Amino acid sequence: MPRPEPNRLITLVLAVTGGVATRFAFPDAGWWPLAYVGTALLFLALRRDRARWNALVGLVWGVAFFAPLITWADSAVGWIPWLALSVVEAGFVALFAAAWTWARRGEAVWRSAALQVVVFAVLWVGTEELRQVWPFGGFPWGRLAFSQADAPMAALMSIAGTPLVSAAVAGVGAMLARSVLAVRRGTIVGTFGWLAGGVALLAVGLVVPLPTQAQDGELKVGAVQGNVPGQGVDAFGNVPRQVLDNHAQGTKDLLKQVAPGALDLVLWPENGTDIDPQVDQQAAATIDDAARAVGAPMLVGTVQYPDSGGRYNTSVLWESGKGVVASYTKQRPAAFGEYIPMRGFVRLFSSDVDKVTRDMLPGHKPGYVPLASPRLGRTVGIGDVICFEVAYDDLVRTAVTSGGEVLVVQTNNASFGYTAESTQQLAMSRLRAIEHGRATVQISTVGVSAVIAPNGAVLQHTALFTPAQMVATLPLRESWTLSDRLGRWPAWIIDALAVSVVVTGAAGAARVRRSDRNEIAA
Repeated sequence: MPRPEPNRLITLVLAVTGGVATRFAFPDAGWWPLAYVGTALLFLALRRDRARWNALVGLVWGVAFFAPLITWADSAVGWIPWLALSVVEAGFVALFAAAWTWARRGEAVWRSAALQVVVFAVLWVGTEELRQVWPFGGFPWGRLAFSQADAPMAALMSIAGTPLVSAAVAGVGAMLARSVLAVRRGTIVGTFGWLAGGVALLAVGLVVPLPTQAQDGELKVGAVQGNVPGQGVDAFGNVPRQVLDNHAQGTKDLLKQVAPGALDLVLWPENGTDIDPQVDQQAAATIDDAARAVGAPMLVGTVQYPDSGGRYNTSVLWESGKGVVASYTKQRPAAFGEYIPMRGFVRLFSSDVDKVTRDMLPGHKPGYVPLASPRLGRTVGIGDVICFEVAYDDLVRTAVTSGGEVLVVQTNNASFGYTAESTQQLAMSRLRAIEHGRATVQISTVGVSAVIAPNGAVLQHTALFTPAQMVATLPLRESWTLSDRLGRWPAWIIDALAVSVVVTGAAGAARVRRSDRNEIAA
């Protein structure tokens, strides 16, 4: 006899609970096992065989997850953009839910609980890949993989990056849900079988080696967190050069830990200077004086304003007496934060768009900065990404495959106040270190800044909104991980599979009675 479909109210309750639970898997809370619980509850909430209803359930889960995850957007740009972004990202979960409903109608999926687990994970990752690139360049924040920095399966990043880790999280969640259904049916073997499968998948990362030793020398760096006058939208205040002076002083304060000339490189954050030293002689003199005092070149975050209009978010490598010898320009400016798409339309909802007076323009070269090292007698490749770019797989990967032997994540978290944005970003930096086998430094104007080993371990970190300096010796590594070698192939394969199972399921649905599908899927 066919089993009745779950009550609509129950599915909505499961969705809300699952979304909130998944949010707490991410920093600041960082209770990573809740990612499995949250996706399990979503699996259970989507058991009705109606795509439109399940899309609504997915939307509810998505809002319950994204809205509390990115409350920092409210601090930075206001509640309307925060709510709009939350709903847009939740829409991708709605799309996933509808796609999952169609895909499981295929006879092979409908008849096999194990295949349902695989398809559920494939579709989830396919949806994450879509929202990584669209709309307006995408917004990858909140991918399931980014909740796993402290989990055993974080090691899977080195094999196939975020697609594999997100798939593993979704797979564990689906197996946990299947175990709950097995309990309801009174199937002891099934219950323990699904639980054992989930534990095994969770533990796979424990056997993945994560080497950390230097392969071609070490780089001694100083990192300067200079702090800013305020918080939120006006974090830099109305005191010109204050942020520049803070970082210049912080650079000289490194001499309390090391002797002049002992460092190979000094790292400043994104917007470490609020004045462009390439057009302002006083700013150039301040930076040159700091570089001369510490006896090392400096990687300095600044903003350039070309005569043609717009602006560039740029990191420049500054050598005392020479000035800029290399640079990297941010390739993926943040939509609605650093540039405003559809400005006239968006202004209808919020006049805050006019606070962005000059749209940021994208750079077009990989994040590779060559550092001539007299001590090592060679050029050292610095892999550089700026702020939110750490969330984008391809940008970090090309920084490494272009020659980056260490990774630097320059960021300015001042606009987000005392929210979890900086620690969420730190989790991504840790996972990128694992993915590419590179020592990583996240350096922020206000924190959290950190030194990260190639296995993702945090070796040093700073507090929020305080001046701080870190000195670290980073192992230089040149070998590529399997993830580096595979590149985009895992994502492309998953995308192709996701489309295939949805099309197959939709085409085969007419051959199976709804009541039969309900009975099997229960």
